Amino acid sequence: MGRPDLNRRQLLGGLGGLFVASSFGFAALGTGADALAADADTRVRYWNLFSGGDGYNMIAMLDAFRKTNPDIAVKDSTLQWGSPFYTKLAMAAAGNRAPDLGVMHLGRVTGFSPGRFLDPWDVELLAEYGVREADFNPALWKRAVIDGKLYALPLDIHVQLCFYRKDVLKKAGLLGDDGRIVPVTSADEWFDVLKEAKKATKKGLQTIGMWSTDQNFQWWFFVAFYTQLGGTWFNAANTEVTFDTGKATQVLEFLRRHITDGYSNPRFAGLAGAEQFVNGSPFVWEGNWSVPVYSGAKVDYGATPLPPVFGKPATHAESHAFVLPHQSDRGGATNEAAHQLAAYVVRHARQWAAGGHIPAYTPTLSTAAYKALNPQSEYVSAMDHQATEPKVWFAGSTGILAQRVGPIVVASTMGSTKPETAARRMQGALTQLLAMKNPMDGRTAAEGGAAA
Repeated sequence: MGRPDLNRRQLLGGLGGLFVASSFGFAALGTGADALAADADTRVRYWNLFSGGDGYNMIAMLDAFRKTNPDIAVKDSTLQWGSPFYTKLAMAAAGNRAPDLGVMHLGRVTGFSPGRFLDPWDVELLAEYGVREADFNPALWKRAVIDGKLYALPLDIHVQLCFYRKDVLKKAGLLGDDGRIVPVTSADEWFDVLKEAKKATKKGLQTIGMWSTDQNFQWWFFVAFYTQLGGTWFNAANTEVTFDTGKATQVLEFLRRHITDGYSNPRFAGLAGAEQFVNGSPFVWEGNWSVPVYSGAKVDYGATPLPPVFGKPATHAESHAFVLPHQSDRGGATNEAAHQLAAYVVRHARQWAAGGHIPAYTPTLSTAAYKALNPQSEYVSAMDHQATEPKVWFAGSTGILAQRVGPIVVASTMGSTKPETAARRMQGALTQLLAMKNPMDGRTAAEGGAAA
């Protein structure tokens, strides 16, 4: 139970990439990492972690940039997703061999020793290329600011969703007049929905797939529902743990009930849950990156943020963000071109939205083209209801926090640990992590300058 299975991501992304690229008329393969314009005056070296469908879409956007900016040659390199990417990026920055532009998960930026391994963005230069703070969700922009400087330029948010099959829910009487799932505002209402959906589900299929054995997904779901309850992690100075074990227990009991009440079968955890959804299972909780797959499979489906069962809307969100890996001599035409490239991709993210992600550049969300995307337009509200991990060095996508706490959530969901016991263990793990020092700079969260 580590990071989400790479083969799965490649499978989903690969299928989805073919669908996405063709849907917008872009060449899926593009010219790739070796594309260097013969008459270019400036070269930008760009490292990213996008494979599969995301990779196809990124290449399409880079090719569009190359076409409109022939004087800038972009050499893009795709590295392995997850910890290997961050390790290589850190080593390159430490050895002054860093690329001119990179991509990170926003939640990992605080732990990447900004100012040492990352250089800040020139916000005035970004503004010259049409990207300003006012164009972003305020909370998202604030997460990218450390010690008063912008260290990440958000490209998107990617969120956990409740995918549902319209054909099954229509049979169960769970679709509204608008063709979308009936509103759910409490845990009791949610389980009533599952009860009715189960009656309309074909034999041999579970009612909902929820990645019950995966530490990352279970952690992401926990973050969402704990945020709905108003749960907190640490005080403002990151010196004390404020984790509420009572609220945590409530969330863990909620997750566990899906299995004990017979709606989710651990035999069909992981990729099997997605396969079951394609075959007729009414629900699956999944990341928005699965949108191209289900659309490509011609499934009659919709997707909403995770249900607000505890009253307050909130669904787990992370963000892909552009960063400037540290260079001792950063500046000049190459640095300006890196700003220009990042701003271009952010402003032309409609293509990126086809892969399921919600563009961070909010003017995109109000366009007719984006509103015509389904189900993307159905869950766009997630931009304003983001449940994120705490802004500390050990958090972020597949980070130490998920590695330490995720297995505890899984143990509770699967029934090997009682929810109240798991909640106390989570609190203990958070206490230990708060005292740990970031190996990149030798500072604790309280000393790490993570306050915006």
